[in-house]
Amino acid sequence: MRQQIAAGNWKMNTTYQEGIALAKAVATGKSPDEVQIILGTPAIYLAELSQLQGLAIAAQNCHQAEKGAYTGEISADMIASTGTTHVILGHSERRAYYGENDALIAEKVKLVLAKGLVPIYCCGEQLPTREVGQQNEVVEGQIKEGLFHLDTGNFSKVIIAYEPVWAIGTGVTASPAQAQEMHQHIRKLIAEKYGQTTAESTSILYGGSVKPANAKEIFAQPDVDGGLVGGASLKADSFLAIANSF
Repeated sequence: MRQQIAAGNWKMNTTYQEGIALAKAVATGKSPDEVQIILGTPAIYLAELSQLQGLAIAAQNCHQAEKGAYTGEISADMIASTGTTHVILGHSERRAYYGENDALIAEKVKLVLAKGLVPIYCCGEQLPTREVGQQNEVVEGQIKEGLFHLDTGNFSKVIIAYEPVWAIGTGVTASPAQAQEMHQHIRKLIAEKYGQTTAESTSILYGGSVKPANAKEIFAQPDVDGGLVGGASLKADSFLAIANSF
């Protein structure tokens, strides 16, 4: 059975004190034992939050180099040294605002895995792509270039998050049928490359305006294994409601 996951991405939100309080509220809240809780937090919180029981902590990005003269960046070694276990890579905002492409993200994926960290690899299409019906081709390209350089052993450690960019922070959500269609397509690509066993064990999350009101219907889809949650992860009660929606 695939791991069910409720992952929060705080982005550039909360003060230090607010973030610590929020994480503690999530850690002590009620959520199903079989659901893995992951919080993607700003880098300055990683060390303290990684000490909390009952949840995993993810960095929101890392640099593709091991170390060097990259002022303001954070390395995979730095992340791992805090006890953090996951790293979000290829988020649509990194792609859009900082020019990250699949080749660069592939380098990050390889390095993160080499340091014993788990990549949460994001993929997804812009609205114009969806409007002309080319979403499958775009996501397929992101998956193949960003991940398919990995051998089976390393690929099996990856979590994939499908995020339709037109549904992030817009209040618009892909219908459960649209989410299922893309998740099924991604799983088919994995099966063709790595085999059905690997495909069936890979967790694929939906990330696009997941809220307590729609999480249950989305998570009920056969190829949706949870969510990468943005705004709704900034309040413990709403995030825990999502975690209890499986």
